[in-house]
Amino acid sequence: MLGRKRKLNKMNFNELGLIDPILKAVEDKGYTTPTKIQGQAIPKVLKQRDVLGIAQTGTGKTAAFSIPIIQLIHRIDNGKQKKRELRALIITPTRELAIQIDESIRDYNKYTKLRHTVIFGGVKPGSQIKALEKGVQILVATPGRLLDLIGQGYISLDAIKMFVLDEADRMLDMGFVNDIKKIIKLLPQKRQTLFFSATMPGNISKLADNILDDPLKVEVARRSSPAETLEQFVYYTDRLKKVDLLDHILETKKEDRILIFSRTKHGADKLARKLKKRKYKADAIHGNKNQNQRQKTLKRFKEGNTPILIATDIAARGIDITGLKYVINYDIPNVPETYVHRIGRAGRAGEEGIAISISEPEENAYVKAIEKLIKKKIKTISDTPYPQTTSPMTEEERKEWNKEKQRRKQEFFKNRKNNMRY
Repeated sequence: MLGRKRKLNKMNFNELGLIDPILKAVEDKGYTTPTKIQGQAIPKVLKQRDVLGIAQTGTGKTAAFSIPIIQLIHRIDNGKQKKRELRALIITPTRELAIQIDESIRDYNKYTKLRHTVIFGGVKPGSQIKALEKGVQILVATPGRLLDLIGQGYISLDAIKMFVLDEADRMLDMGFVNDIKKIIKLLPQKRQTLFFSATMPGNISKLADNILDDPLKVEVARRSSPAETLEQFVYYTDRLKKVDLLDHILETKKEDRILIFSRTKHGADKLARKLKKRKYKADAIHGNKNQNQRQKTLKRFKEGNTPILIATDIAARGIDITGLKYVINYDIPNVPETYVHRIGRAGRAGEEGIAISISEPEENAYVKAIEKLIKKKIKTISDTPYPQTTSPMTEEERKEWNKEKQRRKQEFFKNRKNNMRY
């Protein structure tokens, strides 16, 4: 995401020391003003210093590292398009983010025409290997597929000049710490390293200290409030009325693309099936779908062929949909910051957006926690055919219900075990 509103930042892209081919590519995209992270990071990266960036998805950090990387490699290789040595490696935790970064590089590399490609798991490696064999200067990769192809001899990191570790906290959350350590050992000791993370807990700080050399720090404060251009509404209903209420909301928005958040993979699939039965074009995206399925689903949503996409938080991370107006929280997140991150996918770059939340009794407390974080009361829509009529469980009722659930679970496994004997 690049900023379009000049009032957000007084700096202009042509003040960042960028070469004409990149400025022309940025102009072709219709961008004039860098975001805060871009304005801070680009000049520092161009000085060939290590950079520690604290910024989350949606702040424009992809351009903050991809634009100066293109310029530096263009300078290193003297603009030679056929240079076959791998100069820059960008590691990111998910396939979707890897593809998105590669697409950004393609856009900003329009006139410099360096060789680049992206590799990730979940698909057969044939086409990726062919791209590598032609020679690339910039490689975007997920850790597993990178190590696999290094092991097979298709990739050498000996000529790397620039290394980017993107979304470091997410990387460690997903269990990639050992893979990252293996990759770092294969890199030349003399290199420029760019390290980006949304948060900096102890284990991330330790990793940064180990791989960065006297870094310059850039930081964009974690968003605790949605954009001013985003309107927020909440409907209170009962659990069994949720789908009916969602149907009521969607009825007037059939011409729009709508991103709906579900708490679980199973819930996303179940909701997609229910909406299809009601004649809506809807699909789900989550970690259990293979890469081809996810990319086709996302493509249909971006193009408007399937206007309703139901996503889990992990699957949606890094997905940037231009012009998305509506986000619906079908399940209210129990972490308030997740709410801010979810609804921030609408109303980007100064555009108007609408965030709608549907709260059942058990989730009412989550709404209050969200309002406390954003320091704002979310507007309640009370004129609804499906109002909330039941009350949340008391603490005593919740304990009894949890005991009952545990009893049923034990009974289920006991019966299954008995049935397997015959």
